[in-house]
Amino acid sequence: MATSRPLPDGLVVIVKRECATCEMVVPVLERLQAEAGLTVYTQDDPGFPAGLHPIHDADLSVSWHLDIETVPTLLRIVDGREVDRTIGWSRPAWQALTGIDVGNDLPVMRPGCGSLSVDPNLEHELRARFGGGVLRARRVEIADAEDDMEAMFDRGWTDGLPVVPPTEARVLRMLTGTTRAPGDVVAIVPPDLVEVTIEKVAINAVMAGCTPEYLPWVIAALEAVCTDQFNIHGVLATTMPVGPVVICNGPGTRAIRMNSGMNVLGQGNRANMTIGRALQLIIRNVGGGRPGEVDRATHGNPGKLSFCFAEDELGSPWTSLAVERGLSAETDAVTVFAGEGPRCVVDQLARDPDSLANTFAACLRTLHNPKLVMAFDAVVIMGPEHARVFADAGWDRERVLAEIHARLQSPGTDLVRGAGGIAEGIPAHLEHLTLPKFRPGGLLLVHAGGGAGLFSVIIGGWANGEVGSQPVTQPVGS
Repeated sequence: MATSRPLPDGLVVIVKRECATCEMVVPVLERLQAEAGLTVYTQDDPGFPAGLHPIHDADLSVSWHLDIETVPTLLRIVDGREVDRTIGWSRPAWQALTGIDVGNDLPVMRPGCGSLSVDPNLEHELRARFGGGVLRARRVEIADAEDDMEAMFDRGWTDGLPVVPPTEARVLRMLTGTTRAPGDVVAIVPPDLVEVTIEKVAINAVMAGCTPEYLPWVIAALEAVCTDQFNIHGVLATTMPVGPVVICNGPGTRAIRMNSGMNVLGQGNRANMTIGRALQLIIRNVGGGRPGEVDRATHGNPGKLSFCFAEDELGSPWTSLAVERGLSAETDAVTVFAGEGPRCVVDQLARDPDSLANTFAACLRTLHNPKLVMAFDAVVIMGPEHARVFADAGWDRERVLAEIHARLQSPGTDLVRGAGGIAEGIPAHLEHLTLPKFRPGGLLLVHAGGGAGLFSVIIGGWANGEVGSQPVTQPVGS
């Protein structure tokens, strides 16, 4: 492998002072230099080993291009090319490579130490500097006098909050979170219908503050919202205050330490906050979905910064949302839902399931407008104490939903336009029907929240079904 500078022919060794094995072999290095003209590259201390005229590999370019993982590494170079190497200290291996008697004063074998060129704190910076153009995104030069944060605000790349500068090293580190190639196309993102690659996802994930472990979740969420069923273009263009709500399931939610309990929809958890934020930044920065342009929301809602959380599966008396939607309990998945901001359901007195079901039905009936039916889906995020009331009575997920639906049937005479002194409502020709508040399958149930407090949450949706947006569940890949 070629280095950034020509290597001299003969024996070459890479060492560092902060390596006990490197310190131990100094007498052997002295003998090799005296008898064979050894060239020494040192990674840390430019004076180590003393007396051997070491070359300081200050920028680690030699170590990087030689792919040095362990020091000491001894190489033989012929015509500028490596023909042999040995790693760590092994008396027989060093003697065979050099053809010189290295003596019997040292142990037969001793492992070396990690090279600075593979230090986790340095390797992505080195890869960015020497890696040969892995990334294809356009580079933006920031002047020395410019503030990075302010420059990104000025260029319109933020959601109103500061973003992390997506340096090449940070993006390369982010890409370690997936096995997919940087150039793989994830989706065609509306409204500009732009091909978004893994690299572009990684850039925005960096900006959002994600860690590499979160990247597969961001990819899955993007794949889900860019389906015809979810209709992200319509979600952007509507004047209603909705945006993607990302509900996460599977053992991976616990592996990346997502919050599914206390303050589940609030601040404080990095995964919850940044996965949803990365999705929104991709739609804005790559897809072109900017407020005031294609994004026409009259009011919007704070969830359009990030609305992402995990279901509390371990504490739930029921199967998870992802299992209900056809996946296994061991499959990591996201379900995306076009939703508004959360609203609280309060019932601290109900101790029987019928009474509590009445409360949920009464609250759900008011969604958007009490007289508008079958037009909007909804998510119920049921808190553990409310869920316990139903579970203790033996009600499973299906029964909870069925009982709530049964309480949400309304005569058309109460729903038609003008009834109750309210102009809004359904057309008059439907007054002879009894209509449900939600279409079949239009009410989703999720278990999450803190263990104390007889509260739950409702998230109202946008126009449902084929005319609007439908929930989409997407497995999380690698």
